[in-house]
Amino acid sequence: MENELTYKGFFGLERETLRVDSEGRLAQTPHPFEENGEITRDFCENQIELVTTACRSIDEVMSELERLDGIVSERLAADGESLWLYSNPPHFESEDDIPIADFRGEHSGKRVYRKMLESRYGKRLMLFSGIHFNLSFDDEYLWQLCGGEDFEQFRNGFYLRLYKQLSRHSWLPLLLTAASPAYDLSLVSDGASGAAVGKYASIRNGEKGYWNDFVPTLCFDSISAFVESIQAYVDSGRLYSASELYLPIRLKPKGVNELASFKNGVSHVELRMFDLDPLEPLGVNADDLRFAHLLTIYLSEQPDFEYTPELQQRAVEAHRNAALYDLAEVKVDGVPILLLAEQILDSMSERFADRAEALEVIRYEKAKLKDRLCERITAEDIYGTEGGNNVRAAGVFSCRT
Repeated sequence: MENELTYKGFFGLERETLRVDSEGRLAQTPHPFEENGEITRDFCENQIELVTTACRSIDEVMSELERLDGIVSERLAADGESLWLYSNPPHFESEDDIPIADFRGEHSGKRVYRKMLESRYGKRLMLFSGIHFNLSFDDEYLWQLCGGEDFEQFRNGFYLRLYKQLSRHSWLPLLLTAASPAYDLSLVSDGASGAAVGKYASIRNGEKGYWNDFVPTLCFDSISAFVESIQAYVDSGRLYSASELYLPIRLKPKGVNELASFKNGVSHVELRMFDLDPLEPLGVNADDLRFAHLLTIYLSEQPDFEYTPELQQRAVEAHRNAALYDLAEVKVDGVPILLLAEQILDSMSERFADRAEALEVIRYEKAKLKDRLCERITAEDIYGTEGGNNVRAAGVFSCRT
C-alpha cells in the first residue's frame, strides 16, 4: 500500500511582480506596504514580493497567495496602480526607472547588497519576475526511511541527494512552464521602443537571465562540505554572499537564511525556475506546482550519483537550453530534450499508476509536450502592430502554457 506520508510536507510560495501605473509604466511611487515579511520588495522598489507561510498542502498555499494578492491588489487599485503579472517587464525609458529597493534601519544591509548587484549585473536584470516554490518532506516520513541512522545526518544527506537530482533535472519544469518569449525592446537598450520575440521562451532562465559570471560547482560529500564550497566563493570575492548563488535550485537551512544556519540542518528545497503564468489570475497554475511536487517525490527515489563539476556545468547548460523557444536541436545527455521529457513523464506515470489525481496532473503536463508543434508566435501576436507601451505589452504566451 502506498505510504501516504510520502505526499505530506510543507509548501511555500514567493511571487515577484512589478507595480505599474495606469499607463502600464513602472510605478515610481515608494513601496506602499509596511515591511512585514509577507508583502515585501525584492530587488527594486517597484517590485513586490509576496511570501506565503509554510502550508500543509498546495491548495492551502494557493489560498494564502490569493489572500495576499487580494490585499495588494486592493491597495494598488486605490492608488491607481496594478500588478504586472508577466515575467518580462513593461516598457521603461532607462535604468533611472528602476529604483533600488529602499530598505532602511535593521534591513539596510539589503540595500547595500542590492547596490552591489547593480554594480555587477546592472539594474535591468532586477526587473525579471517569477515564482519560487519551496517544499519539504514530512519528518515522520523521513524517520521511516532513516532506518536507525542518526536522524539529522540522514535528513541532511537526503536533501543533498535530492538537490543533486533536482539540479540535474531543473530543465524539465522549466520546459513545461516557460511563458515569456516576447519582450519590450527597452529591456535591451535605453530609448528603444516596440517589441520582439527572441530565441527564448523564458529569457530569465536563458543565458541572458540571472546567472553568475561563472558556473559555481559545489561539493556534496556532506552538509558541511556543501557549505564550505559556497563559502569558498564568498571568501574569494566571486560571490558577495550565498544569496548571490544564482542556480535554479537552492537548499535552505533551518532558521535565518544564511550559511551559518546550516549547522541547524536543512529546512527545505527551493525551485526557482517558474515564470509568471499570464493565463492565471495569481500568476501560477496549481497543477504545475502539483507536478513539481510529484517530480520531487519521484527524483527523491532515484539512485544517488556522483555530482561531478562536469555534470554540474552540464546541468546549467541543459537548463539554459531548455529556456530556448525552438527545442528541435536541443539535447540533454545526448537525448533530444522533448523525447527525454516524454520518457521521464512516462516513468512518472508508472510510478504513480495507483494515484488517479497524480496521473491527471502528469497528463496535463504531457499535453504541453504535444503542443510543441504549434505555430510560432510573433511579437505582433502579443503586442499588436504598434507594440511598446500597451498595459499588456509583456503578454508573454508560449505554446507551452
